[in-house]
Amino acid sequence: MFLLKFTATFISHREKVIGTNEVVNKRLRASLQKLALNPHHSSLKTHKANTKNYGEKWSSWTTGDIRIIWDYDTENRLVIILLDIGKHSGTHKVYK
Repeated sequence: MFLLKFTATFISHREKVIGTNEVVNKRLRASLQKLALNPHHSSLKTHKANTKNYGEKWSSWTTGDIRIIWDYDTENRLVIILLDIGKHSGTHKVYK
């Protein structure tokens, strides 16, 4: 099992992108649970992506348009750092 560490950017952008939408929040919680168990779980569609602010990092699917941007901690491979959350397209876009 992996330990998830949330950055301030992730927390701030989560509020902007998802807010109080309970359906999407439930999907996010499920995605984070899967990420902690197996970052390459097939339902997460995890892949390397060229992000707007972080360069090439891991991207995992939450909903049709919402993505989690993350990377492994360089000192402890059992820690995942959640860098950002945003949309695949439109406002709050996380890809280049």
